[in-house]
Amino acid sequence: MLAKNADSVRVGKDEMPIIGLGTWKSEEGEVGAAVKEALRAGYRHIDCAFIYGNEEEIGRAFEEIWKEGKIKREDVWITSKLWNDYHKKDDVEKMCRESLKRLRLEYLDLYLIHWPVVTDNKGKQLNPPIKETWQAMEQLVEKGLVKHIGLSNFSRKKTADVLSYAKIKPEMVQVEAHPYFQNRKLFEYLKENGIPMTAYSPLGSPDSAHMSDRTTPPLLEDKTVKEIAKKLDKNPGQVLIRWAIQRGTAVIPKSVHSERIRSNLDVFDWSIPEEDFNKLCNFKRNERYIDGGFFVSEDGPYPNVKAIWDDDNE
Repeated sequence: MLAKNADSVRVGKDEMPIIGLGTWKSEEGEVGAAVKEALRAGYRHIDCAFIYGNEEEIGRAFEEIWKEGKIKREDVWITSKLWNDYHKKDDVEKMCRESLKRLRLEYLDLYLIHWPVVTDNKGKQLNPPIKETWQAMEQLVEKGLVKHIGLSNFSRKKTADVLSYAKIKPEMVQVEAHPYFQNRKLFEYLKENGIPMTAYSPLGSPDSAHMSDRTTPPLLEDKTVKEIAKKLDKNPGQVLIRWAIQRGTAVIPKSVHSERIRSNLDVFDWSIPEEDFNKLCNFKRNERYIDGGFFVSEDGPYPNVKAIWDDDNE
């Protein structure tokens, strides 16, 4: 849900900047510079994860920024995520501390369970002990290692299961969302339960064609998106980010290019007219770019993609 300020989302008692810099697939040697560029340009929200393999470089960038003295640690919202190999109770804190060490931080603003997928150290999928994992996540809050905890890539059914036993309810759910896949049912369910959503791949994840068997066309090249961008004298990426904000979600576009990083933030002093906004809301495609098919296993709990999402595909 939107907080008092249009540029933030309420997360518990705190406000998370509504736009963050995504760091997935940002390469070594580029991601640190991108983080510094983003923070100097005005971003105050950086989205990270252990599995991205770049937290060490991001941590060095944070350290450099803090030393400059213009931006303080407490001014920046930093998220990271627990990977699939570390769902056991004794591993959750260990993994969180490892991310903190790499990021050179004393605490995280938000820590998410990255996927409802659990693997052993040989990569074999196990039945997810999510209750055990969530209870260990709650202890991270109690110990002051993280301020807020949440979920990523969870369906309505899997989110509802966590809510049924959570002492600290999930305060954020991060999932794929954009006009080609709006995640409508989950979005409405989260609103009903007072849980905000963060949209990843808001530009259609143009560099993730290998992540799905689908042949979904590039969202940035969509005729309607381009027509609206031309009408508003904006670029298609800005239109898609603005759409996410007007819809009421946080959004984490990824880029390592200075000009694009800055243009992606230039979305607050204008809006998409209602008629054009509704056109984007009424796309019928409903196709994920990141469908989780890489977790399908004949001998695991997810024999097909539908089982990952509980057939929650609209």
